[in-house]
Parts: sequence; structure tokens; C-alpha cells
Amino acid sequence: MHPHAHHHARRTVGAVATTAAALLAGLATAPALAATSILFVGNSYTFGRVDPVMSYNAANVTDLTAAMWAANPTGSNAFEPHPWGGVAGIFKQFTVQAGLDYDVALSTRNAASLRGHYLNSNPAGWDLRGNIASQKWDQVVLQEQSDEALPRQPGLASNPAYFEAYASQIERFVHDGQATSYRERDLIGGSTAACQAATGASAGTCNLLRNIPANANASADTQLYLYQTWARPNLVNAPFTTVTDPTTGAVSFTTTPATSFYPTLEAMTADLHNAYVGLAASKPGFAGVAPVGNSFMRAVTEGVATRDMYAPDAATDGKVDLWWDDGTHASKYGSYLSALTLFGTVTGVDPASLGGAEVAAMDLGISRADALALQRVASLQLGFTPPVPEPGSYALMLGGLAALGAWTRRRRTHAQGGTR
Repeated sequence: MHPHAHHHARRTVGAVATTAAALLAGLATAPALAATSILFVGNSYTFGRVDPVMSYNAANVTDLTAAMWAANPTGSNAFEPHPWGGVAGIFKQFTVQAGLDYDVALSTRNAASLRGHYLNSNPAGWDLRGNIASQKWDQVVLQEQSDEALPRQPGLASNPAYFEAYASQIERFVHDGQATSYRERDLIGGSTAACQAATGASAGTCNLLRNIPANANASADTQLYLYQTWARPNLVNAPFTTVTDPTTGAVSFTTTPATSFYPTLEAMTADLHNAYVGLAASKPGFAGVAPVGNSFMRAVTEGVATRDMYAPDAATDGKVDLWWDDGTHASKYGSYLSALTLFGTVTGVDPASLGGAEVAAMDLGISRADALALQRVASLQLGFTPPVPEPGSYALMLGGLAALGAWTRRRRTHAQGGTR
């Protein structure tokens, strides 16, 4: 080798080492990227209703209604003690395994509608709207009461006009945040009569002036998602009604046939899908819909989950049961599938990449086979086709880092004036 070549090689190696050292020094001194903050707004479909889901991972989730409940539990169920982790807690565990840095919070109460959250209609006077305004959020997920978004039917507690009006009001509150005064007739129908016809409310309710303060933490960059809920077996040809013990929460069956509002799970799922997707399509302020209800339906049609929870062989057919005993709330399997669908929607990471060694499933007592099957359902529903084979930890970390990089780029785009 020519003498100068040796000298050139030493200079090249030295330059690379110097550059690497400079890069490492820069990384060491650069400020850490803040964790992505996410708020889940909803009710027992989000906080899980029963253990092992209700309290799952509560230590790593901020339950914003826990202090309110401790101060005044009026209207709360004795069998739903705080703090709650729920579906949000499962979601948090997924982000840890995927290498994503998330601060997860939830603002939930039993039976709450989005209207109830916005108007603080809880009988204990909880400031649920204040929870939404408590900080600037990177992402917010809105879960409506289970039948609110459905078309109105006699005997069914549905009110799609309220769903559309108050999901939109929360979107405005999160993104714009200016103080506002309105009457519900202004939001729904344009007149008292039209408001009454659409909502079934009294003239007094439609004409009541409502004053909403400003949200000092509003941000146009917050990504807002709708959480599409699932079809309820207790509204689909259920053979009997149920009674819930007010102290223990245990469900017992009666001999009274339940009123049926839908002929099939598919029909109810379609109405929910159309309501959520239709609203998101009509309002550019929504980043998208987490199609949890569609994932439930796919699990049934693909033979992963039991279709008829009331069938004599429902507990022995070898399939998972997505619903709890009352025919409305999710079982631990349903909550797991909910969290998978939310995780994939919000982060962009394929739920199937979590694999058979996924921690939340093991913690909840869900078998490896069932976890993989439910991951595959969520993956397919979200368009990750075909599902990613179970990866090693290194591949999973790379997937998480890629998603984190994509999220970082979106945040930079927002900061530079990009569109939502």
C-alpha cells in the first residue's frame, strides 16, 4: 500500500470516529421528545366494568375521575371502585411493548354519554368537561354511550342527534376552545319544534341557554378519534332480561323475554358503523374512527368468537366470548380486542406485531392462541393484510420506533403549519 494510503485511511477512520462521537454527544444533550399524551373519554365500555380489566394497569394510567369519585360517589356503582385502568390500561401496556412512549389518561363514569361529559350532568357534579380541558392532549378518543348513536326506535334509549351535536361540540372545545353560549335548538334542527322532534326533549331543554367556558388548553393539532362501539346481544333476540345486584354487580337472569331491537348482530353493527363513520366523514376535525364494533363482528364471522352468548353450548364451543353476562359489556376478551383495535388505529402499528408473548393477555388470563387469534382479527379489520407473523423482540422494537418516528414527523408538520 502506498504510504499516503495509510495516512488517508487513518484520517478517514479518525473522521468517522469524530463524527460518531459528535453525534452521540448531540443525542446526549438533545432534549428528550415528550411522551405522546392521550385521553380516553367514555364510560364502562372504556373503563372495563369488571375485573380483571377494570383495574388492569391502573398504576400506569391517570384516572381523572378517581379524585372526584373519592370526594362524592353519588351516582356511582359500589362494585366499580377506582382507580380504573380498563381498556386504556391494556392500550398502555401495548405501547410499552411496542417501544412507544405514551402518557395515558381516562375520564370516564358509568353510563356517561358525550352530552353528559360536555354538560357535566353527573349527579355528583363531577367536572368531566374540566378533565378534557385539564391539559393539551396529543390525542383524544371519544366513546359514546352504547345505544346513543343508533337510529331512534320506540323503547330504545338512542339519540343520534345528541351524538352528532355533542361529539361535534367536544371536537370544537378540544380544537378551538373559545367560550360559547348556545341553545340546543341552535345545534339541532334550528327551531324548538325541530329540536324536540329530533331528540324527544322538552321545549325547556331545547331552549335552555348553556354557557361553556373557554378551554385554555385547546390545540388545533390534537388528533381526535371516535371509538365505534359494538352490537349488544341483549338487544338482539335475547331470550331473557337480566338484573344487576347493586352491591356486588353480579348479574342474574330472569324469565322475562327481552325486547328485541335488531334481528342480527350484523344489523346493529351496520347502524353503529354508519353513525360513527358518517360523523367522522362529515367533520374534518376528526382524525378517524377506531372500528371496535366491526372487529367484534369480524371475530364472530371468522369463527373466533361465539355468535350467540345465550346458546346452550356458548361456554363449551371452543370460541371466545366477547360479551359479559349482561349481554352489553365486554368480557376480558372483548376488552382485549377493543384495545387492540384502538392501538392499531391510533398508533399505526399492526396489532399482530404484539405476538403470542404479549404481556396484557397473559396478565388477563387470555391464552396465547386466543391472543393471537384476536390480534389477527384486529389486524385484518384495520387493513394490515396479511397479518404480520409473530416477530422477535428486536423486530417489535423496530416497528415501535418506526411508528414513533411517523408520529414525530406528524407533530413537526403540525408545528410548521401543516394540516390536521
